[in-house]
Amino acid sequence: MATGSAEQTTYAAYWLYALDPTYSRLPEAEQTRGKAEFLAALEARPSTVGLRGAYSMVGFREDVDFMLWVVSTDLDAIQRLAVSLRHTGLGRYLATRQTYVGVVADARYDPAHAPAFMQGAPAKTFISVYPFVKTAEWYLLPYERRRDLMAEHGLIGRKYAVPREQVAASGEQSNGHGRGGSTATAVTPAPAQTDEEGGGVLANTVDAFGLGDYEFILANESDDASELVRMMQSLRATEVRRYTKLDTPIFLGRLREPSGVLADL
Repeated sequence: MATGSAEQTTYAAYWLYALDPTYSRLPEAEQTRGKAEFLAALEARPSTVGLRGAYSMVGFREDVDFMLWVVSTDLDAIQRLAVSLRHTGLGRYLATRQTYVGVVADARYDPAHAPAFMQGAPAKTFISVYPFVKTAEWYLLPYERRRDLMAEHGLIGRKYAVPREQVAASGEQSNGHGRGGSTATAVTPAPAQTDEEGGGVLANTVDAFGLGDYEFILANESDDASELVRMMQSLRATEVRRYTKLDTPIFLGRLREPSGVLADL
């Protein structure tokens, strides 16, 4: 899968849903039928649309119940899937709280830095998703200065990230698992590593300039939610933080099979 310019553009979409409380008061048979329709529509998606993961957010957010993360080189197919899900029995009771759409772009400051899902790395147990906007002053800095600041940021981030060699190796072992045309289903936690050699975080950043209200969409994955806390706290102390305009709201989700996500509702 190309990273945006040389071949095909890869899109990532994050759909965050909240369930209308009236759904739980419907007859049980109607609830079951509505969920079955939703799962059937999700399974019937085109082969060009991959499901990176379905995430339960029950108990983690007061305004969102679950999230779907889909990836494709066909943006129209992504939209048609969203429409199909909305027209199901369950979909008619879902409010879309947030929709993020981004594209995979060539790395600006580190040529070796690419979203983990593009490298075939299997999805991890927990995910933290949020939009990101930099200040106007950031874009007025000389490129060399921005590159140096991001190098400092990256040095700290790599203390918590899965080493790049391991990301590449996991992608090969999974036969592309986690890429745009496949579905990520790994949900078994693995021991997290947080030494200076690297940790267990997978980083995924896509560009969103002009596609919505934000410049980037970030999705960090780990089998240990506390590792995400330690990484983000450490990154707060970098100089580049001065140029952050917005990096909220933040959504924490737990990877589950789609049927398990709906069972949590």
